[in-house]
Amino acid sequence: MAKTVGDSGRGRSQAVHRALKRAILDQALSPGAKLPEDSIGERLGVSRTLVREALVRLSEEGLVDLRPNKGATVARPTLEEGRNLFLTRAALERLVVETLAGKLTQEQIDTLSAHIAAEDAARKEHATSIRLAGEFHTLLAQMTNNASLIRYVNELVARSSLILALYGRPHSSECAVSEHQELLDSLIAGKAEDASKLMAHHLDSITTRALLPREEDRNIKDVLSAYAAAEGLA
Repeated sequence: MAKTVGDSGRGRSQAVHRALKRAILDQALSPGAKLPEDSIGERLGVSRTLVREALVRLSEEGLVDLRPNKGATVARPTLEEGRNLFLTRAALERLVVETLAGKLTQEQIDTLSAHIAAEDAARKEHATSIRLAGEFHTLLAQMTNNASLIRYVNELVARSSLILALYGRPHSSECAVSEHQELLDSLIAGKAEDASKLMAHHLDSITTRALLPREEDRNIKDVLSAYAAAEGLA
């Protein structure tokens, strides 16, 4: 069946959303960075309407702040918001591992093992390593088949990238890979208590990272070039 104009528009809107979200999660767009609709539309080869739709969706996900007459910026959560976010994540992700312990299918185990292998291969690629580390947690949530857990864990993991961009030390990929493997081993063995403790320790180690200065913001068109190409946009 041929695609309609509406389908095409939705597809491009989703591509714009993915490109901007990836740029934020990769920390290519820093917290507080301005997101001018005209510059983004020009770089991605889409209308301002599609850009606005993507920004609204990102705002709903907690990644973008929209202010009347001031435009959009990448969200800049406070340190206190960050602490509260990781407390909430710890509670929700404890439910995730308790749900999955001893219940993973072989296909799920293979998927998680392949993801950890991808994390290991990306150790020297800072942005990719951070993104994959977060995606491990969203993968676990998806495997619970609990729609509420999936939604909230996805949103909290995404917003965590902003916290780490503002207040985190450089990402330690070695630590993430080893801890993710230990967590998977505990889940396979059905050791729910051990998995819960590992998850709590893992998230606590992230929460206690120190504040570091940020580099100066880059031009948004330059930042989005690679993301536009990845999504097949102009």
